Amino acid sequence: MTESHILKHRDAHIHITRLDQGKWKVSVEALDKNFYIHQRTCETAYPIDLIQKILDITGPAFLCDEILRDESPDYVQNFLHYDLLSYLGEEEFKNKTLLDFGCGSGASTMVLTRMFPDTTIMGVELEERLLGVARARADYYGYRNLKLLASPGPNDLPTEARDFDFVVLSGVYEHLLPEERKRLLPRIWEVLKPGGILFLNQTPNRGFPIELHTTGGLPFLNYLPDTVAHKYAQTFSKRNFKQSSWEQMLRMGIRGGSVSEIFRNLKTCFPEPILLEPSQFGIKDRLDLSHLKYKNIGNPRMSQYFHFAAKALKLLTGIVLLPHLSLAIKKSRPGEIPAPVIESNIGLCPARGAG
Repeated sequence: MTESHILKHRDAHIHITRLDQGKWKVSVEALDKNFYIHQRTCETAYPIDLIQKILDITGPAFLCDEILRDESPDYVQNFLHYDLLSYLGEEEFKNKTLLDFGCGSGASTMVLTRMFPDTTIMGVELEERLLGVARARADYYGYRNLKLLASPGPNDLPTEARDFDFVVLSGVYEHLLPEERKRLLPRIWEVLKPGGILFLNQTPNRGFPIELHTTGGLPFLNYLPDTVAHKYAQTFSKRNFKQSSWEQMLRMGIRGGSVSEIFRNLKTCFPEPILLEPSQFGIKDRLDLSHLKYKNIGNPRMSQYFHFAAKALKLLTGIVLLPHLSLAIKKSRPGEIPAPVIESNIGLCPARGAG
């Protein structure tokens, strides 16, 4: 007889059935047909108690999504692989230190720990309940090159968090409120060593014509004033935002970021931030990087058409139009003069001596 379990939630029943090779099939059955479920089924090697812990945090709507963020090679692992290793070779991470800021439930941290087993990795998270899941995941895997710490407050880092060679914000920046972005980015910049690199990836691009992250694809929302965007999302999103405040939507990530905003929020330009371009895997710029990550997701032909159109737009106008930001920002060393960066509306720091 096949082993099975049912986890009960107020919004859904979670059916868990034993598969071959030590895996489980997870199926989410909503109790209300109108209840939104991002992904209804998935397979996992997680034990039942870890599945339950994730369910308690995410609820049934994003249970499978959160599991796959760690275990699927086509999800967070695919993005982090290209978003980091397109800029640096794998050997350049060896015996270095890396901060996974805003590590949440630890999916990105687990992936980074597998990618770089010879790197000392620290995951930092403000919400203790999320950190509890991250710690349970680390215990499940038995990782030893990993430390998970709670932030002492929303505007600071643990005292142990300092002198990193790399800092990663993976799908984090969009969830920070506007004032938090202004306060936290300079603080993160402080703990990065000169010559170190801040990687910021999987953040929706505020300049893209479709809001893909929170509302499920509303056109032109990114260009609307906050009050209008709020009403637009409440009225037309396929997700139910009728009772959601604008601040709640901001916390969900409805306002992505832009290169100009990120550089502006670094506040001080000394040591100067340097926007890098990817050069590994035969790619030449961030458009190539995006195409490499997404070409096998969705419709490959449409991905190819979009790539050609984006390349043409950059050639004609200098605008880099991408649905998500995948940035590597280097903290310049003393005496290092950054090469000029040309990008439309980028608003980078002025050169030394500029007025």
